[in-house]
Amino acid sequence: MKELHFKQLDEKLFHEKMDNGLDVYILPKKGFSKTFVTFTTKYGSIDNTFVPLGGSEEVTVPDGIAHFLEHKMFEKEDGDVFQKFSGYGASANAFTSFTRTAYLFSATDHLYENTETLLNFVQEPYFTQATVEKEKGIIGQEITMYDDQPDWRLYFGTIENMYKDHPVKIDIAGTIESIDAITAEHLYTCYETFYHPSNMLLFVVGAVNPEEMMTYIRDNQNKKEFKEPQPIKRSFPNEPLEVAKQQNKLYMDVQKPKVYVGLKAKETSIQGDAMMKHEMGIQLALELIFGRSSDFYVQAYEKGWIDESYAFDFTLEKGYGFAIIGSDTSKPKELIEAIKKELKKVEEKWPFGQSDLDRVRKKKIGYFLRALNSVEFIANQFTRYAFNEMDLFEAVPVLEQMTVADLQEAFVSIQGEEQQTVFSVLPKKEQETS
Repeated sequence: MKELHFKQLDEKLFHEKMDNGLDVYILPKKGFSKTFVTFTTKYGSIDNTFVPLGGSEEVTVPDGIAHFLEHKMFEKEDGDVFQKFSGYGASANAFTSFTRTAYLFSATDHLYENTETLLNFVQEPYFTQATVEKEKGIIGQEITMYDDQPDWRLYFGTIENMYKDHPVKIDIAGTIESIDAITAEHLYTCYETFYHPSNMLLFVVGAVNPEEMMTYIRDNQNKKEFKEPQPIKRSFPNEPLEVAKQQNKLYMDVQKPKVYVGLKAKETSIQGDAMMKHEMGIQLALELIFGRSSDFYVQAYEKGWIDESYAFDFTLEKGYGFAIIGSDTSKPKELIEAIKKELKKVEEKWPFGQSDLDRVRKKKIGYFLRALNSVEFIANQFTRYAFNEMDLFEAVPVLEQMTVADLQEAFVSIQGEEQQTVFSVLPKKEQETS
């Protein structure tokens, strides 16, 4: 077991790679009563085309299968896993993203029993065609529920506008038609390929003794047998730089229009330190241009173009990246024009200097340090960083070394009118009068 000491943050992180390839990280937190544990596979909704473990030919599985598999993992021949966690006083959950599937629990007691439950249920799949068919109705209802949520439709509508071929444009849950095609055989194929310990990471943070916990996990894993790990061969289409659609709209039962401007990123092939620096550069640039202390925000707020729902964000993973800016607004045309005008102005002449960078950097570092008091934030973000060959605890040093030129260089990735799209969710009454 290796001990990593981050003096600047006064954190000690313990790491061991198990014989089966599983990476285990343990971060003890003094003064904490709760422990949070995540068991995550580097497998998400975009991983639909791949070469199965032991195979030689690519297969394409139905959309939404990673999320479907997450649901099915909790159902076993002897009952529901949630009951086992509840019996030990733990709160358990799971989620599927574009690139990850995570299983997790939080508890203040019975830490080893809950950890064993987590490890065992994720590493013991049980699927039958009968239970798969039953789950289709449950997930179908979930899909229908999200279809009725305007903010969800706004978000995925914007992504779908941006991407022509990349599977990131597909809703994580898939569609009712796509999940109807899922079989138990599909689930086993995906499980055996992506749930190998060598493609997974276990993170424990909170009130924990690292030596005892690592021994417990090691003993658990040594009792199990796994196939020899193989590199996973995933396949993604070549995605053009320009957006798929310049604009699109949807009419729903909303009182006020909702608008997002999406910016499709050019640079999506980097990993590791270069990815962290690039990502932070764009995040800081967006804060300068659209943050709550920016000239844009003051003007947009005073003119009534935005409300408390106003937000902006940047997402970057290997193979795709995008920024989103928008708000609920009674003046969608004015807001869209203002965002595009601000982007054009910055593209033509970079207006920010060292004092501007220092201000947003301090804000970003302050947010990060506060977030380190959240065991959930640490576990989820550490795993996401690790899967992209980055180190969460190097974030502050990287932020401290950022220059104005770094921000300018990074922001070029989301510049250009051909990379811009607009998606709007509008009140149904406007459709009736148009």
